[in-house]
Amino acid sequence: MSATSPTPILRATELVAGYGGPAVLRGVGLELTPGAAPVGILGESGVGKSTLVQALVGQVRPTGGQVTFEGRTVSRLGRRDKKRFRGAVRTVAQNGLDIDLRWTVDRALTGALTDARKAGRANGRSVADLLEDVALEPRLASRTVHSLSGGEKQRLALGLALTTRPDVLLLDEPLTAVDPSMRGEIARRLADTAREQSTAVLLVSHDVELVGRLCPTVHVLADGVFVASGPLPQILAAAGDDDAHVAVRDLATAAPLAAQRFR
Repeated sequence: MSATSPTPILRATELVAGYGGPAVLRGVGLELTPGAAPVGILGESGVGKSTLVQALVGQVRPTGGQVTFEGRTVSRLGRRDKKRFRGAVRTVAQNGLDIDLRWTVDRALTGALTDARKAGRANGRSVADLLEDVALEPRLASRTVHSLSGGEKQRLALGLALTTRPDVLLLDEPLTAVDPSMRGEIARRLADTAREQSTAVLLVSHDVELVGRLCPTVHVLADGVFVASGPLPQILAAAGDDDAHVAVRDLATAAPLAAQRFR
């Protein structure tokens, strides 16, 4: 008897979405499954990457298709289901810190862990564990959030998202302010944590190197749809084909070192 395949927890089906004008997304399909390898979405600024994340969490209501969480339409979740959804699906955006900047790092993480425990989503991790997960030095625990660098704040945002042991982690350009030399290490630690906790990860970025390090499966978003999907080496290797989409060619041209690395 074959093992039962894991069930996607967050799914977009033929998703059409925008902001009142022409649709930004025009039929996107995506499945995120706890325990599965991270999924990446690559695309230039303005192609709809953030719109997709916002639609996945219900901030943008689809005009076509649907987004479902555990089989229920996200835009129609009841109060109890919304509470579960907020703990189970966490988003980290480029500027994603929504806390009092006068707090210390320790206070911010301790408070988030307490809230997670009250919500029934305790993860058994300590402040020290969370700092290690996102490559922040222990000495920073006593620092105020305001005094952190931009890259340190982005890593703290990741740590805060991990406090609920989320089923799904949606990352929208999460490490833009982090030194490029550190991004690979953070990606490695995040992948380890996600694997240990069976967290589904979606990484949305224009950073070919970062997406390639973290995500075995990648989608290239352009013209409101996925124009290429698969392992990044396979996508980049096809950039020179006659039928390759211009967005794929542009990715390979804009990041030649990454293109060479992942071929």
